[in-house]
Amino acid sequence: MGLKIVKGLLILLVLFLCLTTLLTLPLRWVNPSATAFVLADENIESLNLRDKWASYDEVAPQVFLAVIAAEDQKFPNHFGFDFESLKKALLERRTKLRGASTITQQLAKNLYLWPGRSIARKGIEAWLTLWLEMFLSKQRILELYINVVEFGPGVYGVGVASEKFYGLSPRQVNSFQASTLAAVLPSPKRYLVVAPSAYIYQRSKDIRWSMRALGGVAYLKGL
Repeated sequence: MGLKIVKGLLILLVLFLCLTTLLTLPLRWVNPSATAFVLADENIESLNLRDKWASYDEVAPQVFLAVIAAEDQKFPNHFGFDFESLKKALLERRTKLRGASTITQQLAKNLYLWPGRSIARKGIEAWLTLWLEMFLSKQRILELYINVVEFGPGVYGVGVASEKFYGLSPRQVNSFQASTLAAVLPSPKRYLVVAPSAYIYQRSKDIRWSMRALGGVAYLKGL
């Protein structure tokens, strides 16, 4: 009986590993047409993300730099988790913890999961984050992220956002525009890229300062 249980558990483990691989490895070559967040959004403007997909070389470097400066400045150097930022977030005495998720963690959440802070969701997110980092290059993770993340109510992906908000292709976006797009990422349904509030204007200014502090677009050469 004990041997059967062990065999059953091993089979379940193998199936779980195979499922995880099927969810993550194909992303090295295949662009997702939708995500969990897209499918759950009733206000989505473009259901098929591939319609406006922008490859890494079709996006202005300032966009990637702005996202890193705003969301995850240690992105090139970690394997999916920023433990120092997580520790600071946990030690802060605030009623609501500030975010400490990396770009890879946010990508995992947007692709497969649901909003919220439950332990179960964070555990699944962490597991998928490891596999995304294992299978994908940093450039590919960035490309996926800026193509699936929400920049405004129902506006997913930099291709749709740059055209809707600026009338430009992602390649034509400048540093100011890129920093404003990055500034709304923490809450894209609340903050607006067009006619930004004083808070978003200041946040975008801080992001541009961080972009310069990181060394400009040369910072991306090591990815």
